[in-house]
Amino acid sequence: MTRGRTTLGTTVTSSPSQLGAIERHALCIRRNVIRMLATAGSGHPAGSLGLADVFAAMYFDILKYNPTDPNDPTRDILVLSAGHTVPAQYAALAEAGLIPEEELLTLGKFGSRLQGHPERQRLPWLETTSGPLGCGLSQAAGMAYAIKNWHSDDPASKKRYIYVITGDGELDEGNNWEALMFAAKNALGNMIAIVDRNHIQIDGTTEDVMPLEPLDDKFRAFGWHVQQIDGNNVESIIDACALARAETERPSVILAYTTPGKGVDFMEDDYKWHGKAPNAEEAKRALRMLEARDL
Repeated sequence: MTRGRTTLGTTVTSSPSQLGAIERHALCIRRNVIRMLATAGSGHPAGSLGLADVFAAMYFDILKYNPTDPNDPTRDILVLSAGHTVPAQYAALAEAGLIPEEELLTLGKFGSRLQGHPERQRLPWLETTSGPLGCGLSQAAGMAYAIKNWHSDDPASKKRYIYVITGDGELDEGNNWEALMFAAKNALGNMIAIVDRNHIQIDGTTEDVMPLEPLDDKFRAFGWHVQQIDGNNVESIIDACALARAETERPSVILAYTTPGKGVDFMEDDYKWHGKAPNAEEAKRALRMLEARDL
């Protein structure tokens, strides 16, 4: 099976070899996440490593964007609601050549464009500022509504999608559910949410802290189109987004089941790595593991 995307005039087809290339990009993203967090001495490795495949698929297949103009009015928009996972987005931006790779090691430093949570005014490729959890779905719904309903002289500006990446733990916040109602009521078929369903949050597992299941049925009850996928499988991510774009009359959610800490065995599925950066020795161990996984 092949897929394609249009990035402002350039059509890219995702062949099996290109899927392999995207997987290699995801591996590079994971390596840079470890380097960044170890250098900064702070950050959130579990979610950042788990979302590497999603970000690689976004920047190398799914998103429509202009590499020379981050504010192109016909671009798709990617909202990162789970702002603590932004190291993975920074690493993806560097992997795509949109920011210098050497800048990654400035994470969290005074004056750096790369803060521990995204700040829109510091870096033009960021669409929102996030930190307080639970805001992204509402922000994305407002953007999707505006693009769908506001008059524009350029029809291409309406042929855009708003993608929002949210954590499962932040669904504990009540305003998420208000956003779900608003999006369904206004038939925002241009809004696609990806839930990082990794089953952890800062204090434990999601089902211990505040049970979410049956999460798929809850989204359906709110009027959303629902898919469930392996969020660490690049092909599944790309295919799910294509199916979501074909759903024009209602918003879509992709429940992406990911492994927190993916690729580093002593971090995987351990909620204690939600917000703990690796020290120098742990970073060396992690990088050795990721290098051993080289495709």
